[in-house]
Amino acid sequence: MATVELDVTAAGEVREPAAVRESAERGEGRLTHKAYLNAFATLLDMAVKNLVTAFVTPLLVAGLGAPLFGVWQILAKLVTYMQAADGRPTQALKWVIANRREVDGDEEKRRYVGSAVGVWLLFLPVLALVGAALVWAAPHFAKTPPESHATVRLTTALLVLSFLLTQLVLLPEAVLRGMNLGYKRMGLQAALSVVGGCLSVGALYAGGGLVGLAAAQVALVALTGVLFLLVVKRFVPWFGVARASFKEVRQFLRLSVWYFAWTFVHRFILASDVVILGVVVSSSAVAAYTLTNFAGGLLLGLVTASIGAATPGLGGVVGRKEFEKAAALRAEMMTLSWLLLASAGSAVIAWNRSFVSLWVGAEHYAGFWPNLLAVLMTVQLIFIRNDSYVIDLTLQLREKVLTGAASAVLSVGLAVALTPRLGITGLCLGMLGGRAVLTFAYPLLVNSQLGLPRPPRLSGAVRPAATMALMFAASAWLGQAFTAGGWLVWLACAGVTFGAALLFSFFVGLPASARRALAKRLNLLRTLPAARARL
Repeated sequence: MATVELDVTAAGEVREPAAVRESAERGEGRLTHKAYLNAFATLLDMAVKNLVTAFVTPLLVAGLGAPLFGVWQILAKLVTYMQAADGRPTQALKWVIANRREVDGDEEKRRYVGSAVGVWLLFLPVLALVGAALVWAAPHFAKTPPESHATVRLTTALLVLSFLLTQLVLLPEAVLRGMNLGYKRMGLQAALSVVGGCLSVGALYAGGGLVGLAAAQVALVALTGVLFLLVVKRFVPWFGVARASFKEVRQFLRLSVWYFAWTFVHRFILASDVVILGVVVSSSAVAAYTLTNFAGGLLLGLVTASIGAATPGLGGVVGRKEFEKAAALRAEMMTLSWLLLASAGSAVIAWNRSFVSLWVGAEHYAGFWPNLLAVLMTVQLIFIRNDSYVIDLTLQLREKVLTGAASAVLSVGLAVALTPRLGITGLCLGMLGGRAVLTFAYPLLVNSQLGLPRPPRLSGAVRPAATMALMFAASAWLGQAFTAGGWLVWLACAGVTFGAALLFSFFVGLPASARRALAKRLNLLRTLPAARARL
């Protein structure tokens, strides 16, 4: 019989055997390495996508004109509301696979895919009705003249078709992400972003206008679906669709309905700003808001990608019911989010005015307060989204959805009330006020679902909050006092600001315990080359 050598302290306390500790450290290292690779793959994809967007957007503004470009933005946002009518089977599939991948066998996972397909088919008639309604209503939302109604409706119809195709594309991608293998698609999405940019520019210069841009989206989604399927078949050997029983589909449907409800709420939280601004003010105001908020949206996407890379690994921890470890990982996610937001947000506040002026012209900059408030909205959304991910992994969504619905209604109500008088500034204030409900409620829900019913301590947030406020105030002054006269000057100023803010926030804003935790996590990446060979 094998013997286990115990580690006993002088006080007689029995520690974990060294082999157990080493095994735990190896497991922790694998999670960290996969999270790093997932984050790197996603950030690469996002970097290329945003570079393509930064290159293509001025061409679209010049080719379409600001009013028509605003119409394009409104139509794109409108179609995202269809996500609230697809039942969200792919979203449910991703989180179920993430939660159950270390517990269930291959056949069960294939039945999860079959259940997701069954739920999608159940919601297909609803999608058709919603899509038809959007096609009919699109000219009224975009406030276009009667002679443009046919073009706007055809554009919307093509965007609806693109959305329907996207749902099929997301099935294999959901499995890949749920299995914590998102990094296996590294570079593919980046290449597709370049292809998409080329298709859009080609459609515009071929005289296709809005219809051509929408047709380019359809072609891109079709190509993406074929390539993603090939990737998943290669790296997930069990991938396939097994026939699920009626009971399994019904159980999956119950979970999907909550994701469906959450997506409906989420669309209001994220997409209602552009629609409200277009209806209450004008499409030109939408263009100014969208262009000014481009950097804030980029920041939101970058931080979300960095933190979201760890959520599939966290799903395995939650699935094994290791709640204390999950709570510790959540704390690290929040710390890293704050660090990135404080440093990158400072750079955006300071140099976004110069960026917009150099990029598309100073006349498209919405102003000081919209710029500052847009960054604050990004900060708020990141912390909300982090807790939202954790709640998703527990597969307990009822309280999250109901609280989110109350917040969405309040956000829209405040924005509609304030926007006519204050314009874009009023819109931002309304959104911040309504989303504050989630800022306070979601940490309570997370603690409850992780078996930590005590309310979160606010004392630990005072130092980071005060540091961020000081940094943002200094950046706001810097942005008003100085402007960059060229791209090289802007790049140097933004880089120096980001670096200085990163150091200041790390050493001044974080307590010693948080700094040690981040250093330990980064230290695990030193063995990445050897670990990657085993992944």
